[in-house]
Amino acid sequence: MPDIDIIIGGRSFQVTCQPGEEHFLRAAAAMLDSEAQPLLASMGRLPEARLLLMSGLMLADKAAAIEDENRDLKAKLAEMEGRPVPERQKLEVPVIPAQVTETLAELAARAEALADRLEERHG
Repeated sequence: MPDIDIIIGGRSFQVTCQPGEEHFLRAAAAMLDSEAQPLLASMGRLPEARLLLMSGLMLADKAAAIEDENRDLKAKLAEMEGRPVPERQKLEVPVIPAQVTETLAELAARAEALADRLEERHG
């Protein structure tokens, strides 16, 4: 079994783990260290056991909050999955009759002709 060195709160620890588990142990140690650093910054030097205990408790508090949120989200998902699927609504898209298009084109041509005449007179 491999021995790896981890650092928590500026202190080095040698820990044994299963082969292939080194990455996970380092990630866990980094999480614990991220809790230890603010404690050291605010309280100064702490005894090793107290630093590890406080860091572990803070990490456990975060994990408990995530578990609560996960439980709430699962309950909401179960509620949503239990709802009946709404029926599809038929959507009708109106079609503009050809007459309207032709009339608009005719009006546009007349407006352009009037604009041309005005331009000739006052241009």
